[in-house]
Amino acid sequence: MPTWLGGRGFASRYGVNMAIEMIFWDNDGVLVETEPLYFQATCEVFAELGVTLSRQDYEETYLRDNRGAWHLLGDCAADLNWLEAQRLRRNARYTELLHANSTVCPGAEAVLAALYPSTRMAVVTSSRGEHFEAIHETTGFRRFFEFVLVREDYAQSKPDPESYLLALRRSGCPPASALVIEDSPRGLAAATAAGLRCWVIPSTLTLTENADWAAADRVLGSITEIPALLKSAPLNPQQ
Repeated sequence: MPTWLGGRGFASRYGVNMAIEMIFWDNDGVLVETEPLYFQATCEVFAELGVTLSRQDYEETYLRDNRGAWHLLGDCAADLNWLEAQRLRRNARYTELLHANSTVCPGAEAVLAALYPSTRMAVVTSSRGEHFEAIHETTGFRRFFEFVLVREDYAQSKPDPESYLLALRRSGCPPASALVIEDSPRGLAAATAAGLRCWVIPSTLTLTENADWAAADRVLGSITEIPALLKSAPLNPQQ
């Protein structure tokens, strides 16, 4: 995995010496490896309904945008009450899997601990609140973040920029001093649409030949690369 993709470049929009005041972390696939569990829970519900959900289907409907794959269930999906019941079944199964599996990405806790004394941090996630709490009831990560925005906190999910625009308002941080860490094409799209720099760490589900990271400022192989990269960036702003 390359650590640098030409693209727009780290400094191309903000000048070569822009300091980073605040990091907005995505959660799933960046801090915790939960995407495979969500995929598994969704596949299980689909299978019980006689439909096979392929990895490609999941990538196109969950990781590139927020459509979901429920339309693959055919005419039944037109019944909104029935559809909501299937979503609740999937969410319940996902919660079970979260409680049964260790999901912390290697190096995540050490990176957060290293950055915490000098860098403001928050989480901007598409996870529902109940799932975020289930994930982090044992990680201890909440102590590192000024705030957490979950799916219930905003109307339009990624790739819409609303969640990151809300994070900017909540933090009071200028866009030029903020950095987003994402793992998916739709997260990258949300960050860039909000006018934010974005570094991408592809996860096991988003590291595919179809993924387009051209809009990213950096593409990393591991979360553990971040502290050194931040230290290597000059600290005196230049417009």
